[in-house]
Amino acid sequence: MRRYAYRCTVCRTTSPVVHQPDDLAAEGESHRIALHGGHIPDNEGAGEVDRLGRWYASLGPLIAMHARITDGLSDLRDPKGTGHPFWASAAATLILGSAAALVLGIISAAL
Repeated sequence: MRRYAYRCTVCRTTSPVVHQPDDLAAEGESHRIALHGGHIPDNEGAGEVDRLGRWYASLGPLIAMHARITDGLSDLRDPKGTGHPFWASAAATLILGSAAALVLGIISAAL
């Protein structure tokens, strides 16, 4: 399940997590109308966040991939929850490690 948040850098506030892009747009619009008279604040941000509330865009590629896999595994049990259970994080690490070993094995065999 995708999670989205709106961030206003002027007010230094972040919206609660929503699960639909339409809800995200409504959240940003209502904030702009209520607090900024309809004006768009400089450097406002909206985007996808993981279960821990971190912005995917600010994560490195490997960490973002790990977070996406962990979120997907965590959503199997509790789709609306927050936080990464240890088993999901360990399984994501195992999946990424196995994929890296497979790629390394294929490259080694090709050479």
